[in-house]
This record gives sequence, structure tokens and C-alpha cells, in this order.
Amino acid sequence: MDFLTSSPYRTTPEQLARWIAEGSSAVVALLPAAVSQRKVGETLVALANAHGGALVLGVSATGQVSGLSAPAALRDQALAAALLAEPPLVLPLPEIVALDGRDLVVVHVPPGLSQVYNVKGQYLVRAGRENRTMSTAELRMLLVARGEGHFEATVAPGASQADLDDAAVERYLERLPGLAAPSPSAALLTRGCLKATAQGEFVPTYAGLLLFGRNPQQYLPSAEIIAVRYAGATMGDEFVREDMRGPLGDQIRRAEAFLVANMRRGMRIRGFTREEVTEYPLAVAREAVVNAVGHRDYGLRGDSIRLLMFSDRMEIYSPGRLPGHVTLDNLLYERFSRNEVIVQVLSDLGFIERLGYGIDRMIAAMQEAGLPAPRFEETAAGFRVTLLGHGHDLVSAAPATQRWGNELLNPRQEQAMSFIAQQGRITNSAFQTLCPDVSPETIRRDLVDLVDRGLLMKIGEKRATYYIMK
Repeated sequence: MDFLTSSPYRTTPEQLARWIAEGSSAVVALLPAAVSQRKVGETLVALANAHGGALVLGVSATGQVSGLSAPAALRDQALAAALLAEPPLVLPLPEIVALDGRDLVVVHVPPGLSQVYNVKGQYLVRAGRENRTMSTAELRMLLVARGEGHFEATVAPGASQADLDDAAVERYLERLPGLAAPSPSAALLTRGCLKATAQGEFVPTYAGLLLFGRNPQQYLPSAEIIAVRYAGATMGDEFVREDMRGPLGDQIRRAEAFLVANMRRGMRIRGFTREEVTEYPLAVAREAVVNAVGHRDYGLRGDSIRLLMFSDRMEIYSPGRLPGHVTLDNLLYERFSRNEVIVQVLSDLGFIERLGYGIDRMIAAMQEAGLPAPRFEETAAGFRVTLLGHGHDLVSAAPATQRWGNELLNPRQEQAMSFIAQQGRITNSAFQTLCPDVSPETIRRDLVDLVDRGLLMKIGEKRATYYIMK
């Protein structure tokens, strides 16, 4: 069965045909089109309480493919069925997959979920080809194994829906056309970012604030990334620092920009050719940062994610030790998500694959670059990833700065780029101060041009907009 080793949430017709040929199993459930929402919810819960898997709608128990006359409607029904679970299941959006001219719906349940689920008080588990009620002993063991606090799902005292950025929510929902909901509030409820009160009002969860909040640090001051580049191999007085706050997506974008701006570049000889090499594979460094953001323990106060760059290594520290049953020995193979909602929404936004599937790719990319595999360590209260770089093997040991040197920029844009190299960011008003005799429209066009060329990245909206190096 190739369920866990293939691309986790992109089912191919060939893969679907294999599942149907093999029949229902502990990780694949086949249900006909005429199935009750309750049955769908029970099956999703049973898979979630076991090892995850896939539910295929439109196939009989004997493997006969009937197909679906209204696949979009059944996809919506599957999403509604996930909400029958207590707590609600936040899953990747169901897929509509065509097989031999017939449409089927596939719902993926990720492995390693950190909660225990029930439908109307019934705790089910997938056993072989069937769902069955868990015994008292099984339920007790599962509750102990998944005994995380689920901080992200709780509501911040005093928070209201007005704390969420409506524009950010709208941009997110535009990426998910398959998430049919009567309102943005209903959609965020489905994704675990809102909770309904007894009075019928919606209030944001900590996950909702972290992902879409106007100022998440109002409620979680330590939910930030502190990035520092030191000149040598130890902490010293000479450094470049940037504190990254705001919603998690903005933090990730700024961290990536910091990596690009402060990573050394040089030339290496491979065979008979010279090639440009970065200090670390950017994809690996980015994956480490994204995993730190997605999997840190946000319930721990007073500690932040730390991205530290030295002359010989990079360290990415995340508050919170490894969750659940994951250990350093089984980290590459086991799956357990402390922050199911945050991870799923970051996945929806294109930042992260569900449950850290990138660790094996990190190791492979480091080896391909001729570097040691990442070092994973648990500390007293956190988790640290260390990347060893090329160091002095690079011809040039200086961080990349004037990366726009080959671009034909006008004098104003040169000023803006130099300003960002020194200050880390620039706003429209700061650019206007640099060039007081230039019209606001010209300033705007200069910034748009730099974004279009791939030199700058725009962060925020309207008056909160600023630009950083990409």
C-alpha cells in the first residue's frame, strides 16, 4: 500500500484504481454514493482514531464503481460530516477524482492526529475493513497517547471576530474554491479558526488569531520569530537582527527573506565546471523554519522561535519538545501534529505539507548539496534543528547584499534597495522621504516594478504595507 509514501493529498486515478482493486482495509474505506452523513462521519472518526487513511465515496463494498451524479454536493456533505465529530475534524479538502469516466470523491484523513474523536459520544476505530466501537481499555490508552493540551483550539479571553483581518480571510478563502460555505464565518468554523458560543456568536480560537489576526501578539506576545545573523561561529557583538511578528504567514515570508538576504554565496568546482552555491540549500532552511512555525507549542509563554545564523552553521529552535509518541529515533517515520488547525491552514496556503513530510526531503537535499544531514535535538523545553553549511569552502564568504547589481534600476530604486539592505524593510512613506521631490504615483510604480522583477516582496495591505527583499 503506497498511501503514506506517495504525495499525501493528490490521488491519481492509478492509485485510486489500486485501492478499489484491493478493497476496503484498515487505511482505505469504500462507501457507496447513497450513504448517510452519519456513516461518513463515523468512518472519518474511525480512521482518525487509528492510523489515518482515505475514504472513497462512490464505490460499493464489493468494489463496484457506480460514480457520483453530483460529486460537488457529496464533497460538501463529506466536509459537513467531518463537523459531526467531537472535536470537529479539520481535514484537507476532499478531492473529486475521475476514474474510467466516473467521478469519485476521496477524503484524506492524515495520520498522527493529536486528538481522540467521537460521533454523538461513540468512539470508533478502524479495524480491518470495518469501523467498530473502541473498548474502554483501548479508549483509555488512546487518551493517554494523545494527551496533548490542544492549546490552538481554545479561545483567547477577550478576543472577538473583529480581531481577525477580513482581507486576509478573504484571500485565504479565494484559494479554496472547493470549501463551500454560506459565509466566511462558516468557512472559518469548518477550518477550526472560529468557535460558536452558546449565544450563537463566533469567537476566534488561538489558531484563528495566529493565522488571520490583525495583531496576534496582543494575545500571544511570544508568538514570533527572532532571526539573528552573527559574524562568527559564536554569539558576539557584531550581528544583524530582525524580530518577525504578525500572523504566521507573514512571519514565514519575512524569515525566508531574511535567509536570502543573509545567506552567503560563492562558487564551487564540481567536476570541470564552476557553479554558484548558497551557504545552505534554501529549500532546507525554509522547511526547517516552516516546520518550527507549524509545530511549536504556542501554549508555552515567554519563548520564541529563534533562527540563528553563524559562520559555520544555522540553528532553528522551536519552543516545545517533540509531541505525542514522536521521538528522535522515529522522527522520520512517525506522524503526530500538535497544531492540527495551524498545519492544515498553512498547508492550504501552500507553506507546508501536512505533518512534516518534508523531513526526508531535507535530509536528501543536504546530502545532494554535499553537506551533512540536519541534526535534530531536544532541549529542556524545545526542539532544535542544526544545519552545517559550506562555510569557508565558498569562494565568497560575505553575505549576499548587492544582489540587484545586474538589474537596470533607476536611481530612486537604487536608493530604496540600499535602504532595505540597511533597515530590513521600506514603506511607501519612507521611500517618499528618500525622494521628496517625486510624486506618490511614481513612488508606487517604482515599488510595483521591484516586486514584479522579483527583487522585493510586498507584506501587508493598505496602510500596513511594507516591502522586504525577496
